[in-house]
Amino acid sequence: MSTTAPAFKVSEIELHEIPVVLRMPFRFGVVTLRQCFQAFVRARIQFSNGSYAWGTSAEMVVPKWFDKNPALSDQDNFEQERDVLRIARESYLGDATPASAFSHFARHHDAHLAFCAKRGYNPLLASYGPALIDRALIDALCKHEQKSFYQVMQSNLAGMSEEHSQFHDIGWDHFLAQCKLAQSIHARHTVGLVDAITTADVIEAVNDGLPETLEQVMAHYGHRYYKLKVSGQIDKDIDRLTAIARILDHIPNGYQASLDGNEQYNSAQELEALLAKMRDTPVLKQLMQSILFIEQPIARHHALDVDLNTRPLGIPVIIDESDGTLDAFVLAKEKGYAGISSKTCKGVYKSILNAARCAQWNQAQTQTQYFMSAEDLTVQAGISVQQDLALVNLIGVKHVERNGHHYVNGLASRPKHEQSQFLKAHADLYENTHGSARLHIQNGQMQIGSLACAGFASAVEPDFSAMFPLGQCPVSV
Repeated sequence: MSTTAPAFKVSEIELHEIPVVLRMPFRFGVVTLRQCFQAFVRARIQFSNGSYAWGTSAEMVVPKWFDKNPALSDQDNFEQERDVLRIARESYLGDATPASAFSHFARHHDAHLAFCAKRGYNPLLASYGPALIDRALIDALCKHEQKSFYQVMQSNLAGMSEEHSQFHDIGWDHFLAQCKLAQSIHARHTVGLVDAITTADVIEAVNDGLPETLEQVMAHYGHRYYKLKVSGQIDKDIDRLTAIARILDHIPNGYQASLDGNEQYNSAQELEALLAKMRDTPVLKQLMQSILFIEQPIARHHALDVDLNTRPLGIPVIIDESDGTLDAFVLAKEKGYAGISSKTCKGVYKSILNAARCAQWNQAQTQTQYFMSAEDLTVQAGISVQQDLALVNLIGVKHVERNGHHYVNGLASRPKHEQSQFLKAHADLYENTHGSARLHIQNGQMQIGSLACAGFASAVEPDFSAMFPLGQCPVSV
């Protein structure tokens, strides 16, 4: 542990939630999402001199991503995520021994996953609970130190160390100190499986003045990066990708894209068949040349049983849903996967660990081979998107999937005074249009300089009086 990392005990953890209604349906994998919840964690940390600080985090509560078992209802999935939050809260509160922020994570991680496994929860789902609590603890630490997330992490005041076996042999002080920060980041726009490409495709018009089709998104935001969902049905995927390419190919100076398989392919052979057909389709020539990577095409249950080293796909493949354990990237690397996604719902420390692994592994390469992507899982305006952007910025990713701002009406669900506070404190990141505060994306980029404030990327505390205790939101979705 860094000798300067402050030690504290976790004295209180509050769990809250609010309802979230999407402005338009979003389909990923086997679910079409229209309504869900957003969870908020508020934690108090206390130091030996009696001083204390509060910290906050937030994340969507969504169905059919952490656990895609078709036998489970959306309500079952919601309650699973609430349950792992409650389990993590009891775990962190159950040990009053002062420790660094990282030590609180390290000493609970394995036992928490083992306990959740006995409840039938996979490790990806189990990690959701500590992921939110760890972010709230980091936020509290930043506020206590009156430093930004970047300052706290670059000077290793969180105390990242070899305390957990997966974090060995990195040299944390050196790695964190050399992290380079940017003032802006590109937004990679998601084209979901039921999203309209042109106005002719619109089935349920929203008519709220905001972009609804891919064509309108291009004109409004000026994105240069796109994430394209594919379904595992090759002929349908080719037809849809063809329709998308006919729009994207009009972007001046080109574009970059990723393909998201969302575990919809059963084998590497099926993925090879898709790519072969794409290469044989003339209208997809520019799209094929623009693809940066393919995200988790094969179902997590056997994705790491497939050796991609023997499959010359010609495009890097990364894991996302297979990233349940701290060693998942190590296992995936041996199977020929080149990258892994960063998502705040999977854990801040896991993302930083995997970024350090990329740096370490690439030192032994003649050219950069291993990389991090940054994905969204519909993080929402406010605390959630700001912490996600700051994490992505710290680990050096230059573009991040942003879909929450497109499918949800900004901060419209939050009180007006809270919206005003975010607009004032983070004027570079937000704008006030169409009746609410929302992400400001211009020329495909977000300005993120204001995230370097005291705290974990937010100078605003959300209004907890306008929330409900976790699991007690009266709105049924």
